[in-house]
Amino acid sequence: MIVDAGLGLPSHACQVMEWGYDGVLLNTAVALAQDPVRMAQAFANAVVAGRTAFLSGAMQAQDNAQPSTPVLGTPFWHQA
Repeated sequence: MIVDAGLGLPSHACQVMEWGYDGVLLNTAVALAQDPVRMAQAFANAVVAGRTAFLSGAMQAQDNAQPSTPVLGTPFWHQA
């Protein structure tokens, strides 16, 4: 599936690619940018990043934050 509307920022393209879409179709976001060439590159990078994230099998969202590093024995400046 390809997303064809509603992408105004490269981060939008990255997000839909993370969701598993196959691609994006762009026009207005690039055509109306102050620097269209640079914006097109930003979108290209975002699409690659989103697809790579999707293929990597990102971890499931969690309801609660949990520290991933131990806090015992760490220097005092790491203590909350």
